[in-house]
Amino acid sequence: MAAAGGSSKSTAQKTSTSPKPATKRKPRKPRNQNKRLSQQLISLLSAAASAAYSFLSHNDLRLLPSQSLSIESLLSSLPFSLSPSLSHFPSSQSFFHRFLSSAASDFDPRWSEFFRMSKPTFCQLLSLLSPSLLSFLPPSIPPDSAIAATLFRLSHGASYESAARMFGLDSSAAACLSFYSVCKAVTEKLGDLVDFGRDLEHIMAGFGWISLPNCCGVLGFGTFGVDSEILGKNGTLLVQALVDSEGRFLDISAGWPCTMKPESIFRQTKLYSRIEESRELLKGPCYNLSNGNSIPQYILGDSSFPLLNWLLTPYIRPKEEDSFGSAQREFNSAHSRAMGLVATAFGRVKKRWQLLARKWKEECVEFFPFVIVMGCLLHNFLIKCSEPLPEECVGGFLQEEELPVFQGEADERGQRIRDALAMHLSRVSIRT
Repeated sequence: MAAAGGSSKSTAQKTSTSPKPATKRKPRKPRNQNKRLSQQLISLLSAAASAAYSFLSHNDLRLLPSQSLSIESLLSSLPFSLSPSLSHFPSSQSFFHRFLSSAASDFDPRWSEFFRMSKPTFCQLLSLLSPSLLSFLPPSIPPDSAIAATLFRLSHGASYESAARMFGLDSSAAACLSFYSVCKAVTEKLGDLVDFGRDLEHIMAGFGWISLPNCCGVLGFGTFGVDSEILGKNGTLLVQALVDSEGRFLDISAGWPCTMKPESIFRQTKLYSRIEESRELLKGPCYNLSNGNSIPQYILGDSSFPLLNWLLTPYIRPKEEDSFGSAQREFNSAHSRAMGLVATAFGRVKKRWQLLARKWKEECVEFFPFVIVMGCLLHNFLIKCSEPLPEECVGGFLQEEELPVFQGEADERGQRIRDALAMHLSRVSIRT
């Protein structure tokens, strides 16, 4: 043990006295050089940001809204030390006031690009809404700026900060106040554009042209995205709507969570109450078909609705291997074309008002239904004013999300009416 201990001590002494290998040190760059390079980079980035902002402020009347908003979004994402001031121009130099001076012509296409309507239609809307807005808004916010800022945000999904800067408003809070004040004014002043009880003769004549006699509308759902933990990853709000053959909304019930069954929503709406309970609608004369049968006034409904004597839904095969007769096929074909009117109407609303095509945050869900209704009312208003669809809206639209098929019992009288209409459509098809 002593020898072992002595050997260890000797080894330790040799190790401690052996020379250490030399290590090469990397040459350090002078701190001043790094600092100078950083300052140069910051200066270049700041100059580029200032140039971009200068370009935006001098060319915003020539750029498309999407281009202006993209540049502004990039500038806003820069660190505070690099970002130029994006505070809005003085009111006399705001984008909107400069736009009014440069787009004086009624036929300037930029009106439709920026606000989705021509100048005469904008002026008509301003005349309708101004009395209400003067009572809703403070004197510092003129009605024309409030309406223009709202239409721009609704059309292009612009932030409140952008709307405030572009339309000469004091702050994003002022832009928010303007938006919801216009929303309220549209609901009050244009609400009568959605009235199923009026002009049924005109509505039925429109469906008559597409071989659906005595039809008073098509009922379906639209879906609008919501980023909500309660409604799930792909949560949506459902909007029940009745439309005519021209794609106008005749009845709207908005704000239903996707977790509810369509049938439950349907039975809680005012439309159901007015037809089924108070019997104030669809009580006109029956229509005599060419096959000797007669049918009452009715509306067509999606397969998620129950079949009633005034709500005709498509034929559903009980089993996959079951086949339809010719009359059933003709009815389902006509029914499918008519249901496309609902998808097209909602598609146009989302294309024209791009804010509605985006997912809304959970904290804003309370106000979302009112904004959807505003978009639908403005849609009807533009049809009334004979405004053409913007080019981006022309063409087909994707079908709305499919909802579960109604599994309850069918109304016997509704079945007879549907069968009679199906036979009529089959005979019309053979003749043509």
